[in-house]
Amino acid sequence: MAESISRSLRDGCLEGEHAPALTIEDSLASPLGSHVFDHFLANLASQIADGTSQARGLVLVALNRSPSFYIDLLRRKGVDASLVDKWVRILDCYSDPLGWKDRIPPLTNVQKPSTRENVSFFRDVRDINKLLSSVLDLGKGFVGQGKTRFAVAVDLVSNLLRHTSLPSVAGLLNNLRSNDQISCIFWLIHSDLHEPRVSTALAYVSTVVASVQPIMQLTDEHRSRRDFLWLEKNSCKAKFCVRLKRRNGRVKLLAEELHMDQVGVKFAAVTSENSFVNKSLLPKVQFNLQLSNQERVDRAKVVLPYEHQGNGEAIQIYDGRRSLSDDQKDPHLVQPSTFSAMTDAQANSGNGEIHYIRDSDDEQPDSDEDPDDDLDF
Repeated sequence: MAESISRSLRDGCLEGEHAPALTIEDSLASPLGSHVFDHFLANLASQIADGTSQARGLVLVALNRSPSFYIDLLRRKGVDASLVDKWVRILDCYSDPLGWKDRIPPLTNVQKPSTRENVSFFRDVRDINKLLSSVLDLGKGFVGQGKTRFAVAVDLVSNLLRHTSLPSVAGLLNNLRSNDQISCIFWLIHSDLHEPRVSTALAYVSTVVASVQPIMQLTDEHRSRRDFLWLEKNSCKAKFCVRLKRRNGRVKLLAEELHMDQVGVKFAAVTSENSFVNKSLLPKVQFNLQLSNQERVDRAKVVLPYEHQGNGEAIQIYDGRRSLSDDQKDPHLVQPSTFSAMTDAQANSGNGEIHYIRDSDDEQPDSDEDPDDDLDF
């Protein structure tokens, strides 16, 4: 499942469609979302460097960690340093997100941090329109004037929501996703820091929502006695639940196990033990959605309305022009006395005729009356 998400980010979008968007959400009960973000970031950067991705570059909006952290991360994941400087651009919103450092006189004995060519500073995250323009400007270095696309990653939307409103952030992400220069976009959010409507709004603009959930739920008992077993089990393992929206509108729910080791995160199929626990947690309802074998047999014997015609014989469909013979007429639909007979020459002529039907018991209309008054359609 994690591989399918990586392929979706790698393949990008089709012409005329919005870019695929991935939301990664975690909580304090299972704080492994940043490692999952690093996993997809390193995979996508490696695919861009190899030339196997639709995106020809990556713009990283760093809100939670410094640009040097991500540069070292990509190098540790095996991405060549020269390729990182060439294909990855970092918008530094971490060092001075509100522009306070420009208002404070610099100290003479403090050495300024070294700047890199692929790192750009942004000093007012409250200006969403300027932030959008800065991301697109960095991407123009990859795409130029052609139809080449680039990817966008936002390391923590929760930090952005501290300084601006939810509609502004949702609009920013939606504008990036709908831009014809964007190949894919993904971001991380700490869901327990916000109201449920925040996760709902971000899920609305996403095609994939990956939720990192604890293997064991945190209870008041665990909190009271500071259960170290619970902490140990949830610090390196988690459930990776994915909600995937397809192009046809259908939603697919998937789940895997996430393991954390010294190398990074690894994904595996859900074990039988955890699947049994998940089944036991399902609510009990008063009806059964499954059919028994006898119910399947009974359902197969039901004759549907379109299956009873003909009774095994050839079905003749009346085309509205030719008269049926007396033995072919349906006694339930047509009475022999209600239609005037058509000759074979009229039937073969192919010219349609209108026949007026009138009950034989009715009286003839008077000459001064309209004959159409007795017509019955």
